[in-house]
Amino acid sequence: MRNDKIVHLLERQGIGFRTEQSLKELCTFRVGGTAALVICPEKIEQLVSAVHLLREEEVPFAVIGRGSNLLFGDGRMERALILTGGLSRLTVEGQTIRAEAGVSLAVLASAAATAGLSGLEFAGGIPGSVGGAMFMNAGAYGGAVSDVATKSLALDTDTGELLSVTDHRFGYRQSIYGQEPRLICLSAEFSLKNGDPPKIRRAMKELARSRREKQPLEYPSAGSYFKRPDGHFAGKLIEDCGLKGFSVGGAAVSEKHAGFLINTGDATAADILALETHVRCTVWERFGVELEREVRLMDT
Repeated sequence: MRNDKIVHLLERQGIGFRTEQSLKELCTFRVGGTAALVICPEKIEQLVSAVHLLREEEVPFAVIGRGSNLLFGDGRMERALILTGGLSRLTVEGQTIRAEAGVSLAVLASAAATAGLSGLEFAGGIPGSVGGAMFMNAGAYGGAVSDVATKSLALDTDTGELLSVTDHRFGYRQSIYGQEPRLICLSAEFSLKNGDPPKIRRAMKELARSRREKQPLEYPSAGSYFKRPDGHFAGKLIEDCGLKGFSVGGAAVSEKHAGFLINTGDATAADILALETHVRCTVWERFGVELEREVRLMDT
């Protein structure tokens, strides 16, 4: 990467950046090598400008949010990473919430509860951001982004145009943003229903309690590691194979919830991928069910 020129251009435009950034600090798995360049826009306009200059200089790049569904490789990330965390504006108007891509789902759900709006209770404990949630149609406890997202603003990186998206092609853990890599979600609108704030808060607290009891939140992970196979639950299949607690290096199948692969403290991406392979092969041999990774691998 031609870092010197890119850095100079970013400085001239007042866009924040970091060099030689540890990837462990950018994902909830707490694994990964080093990123050569991380760009930190604080406004949508800055993100658009950063994408423009990277494309002009023919520098490959990727856009990420809170890294809650990512697994970085152990080596050096040569493509530039653009973080959406600085895009944190949120407004409430009637039954509609508009939020930029970097708004955390916890903040989004809390804002809805404060405004007496129901529909986002499921999102309160998901450790992701609006952009990532739109990318993968995040969901939990019977709710999903597709239930409430009505419109989004996207950047077409091929043309540089801003697009209003209403057909998101939502499916199980998928959307237009995963299907069309040229599109970057910049913000989204959510249509909710009026509700009773105390009741909404109670529902969110109950879901949070259930998460604490059933999920290994005390360990770094990327949440449910595998997608739900048709007619099965990944965690149940893995548990029935006797794999709870099975480990490779610093990576292990959670004792609390077998659908979670966790970092017990010093895991590498190679450990996690080796553990994934063992789990998938064991489940296939025992039940004839093929597990598919839900976590997005972003190698160097």
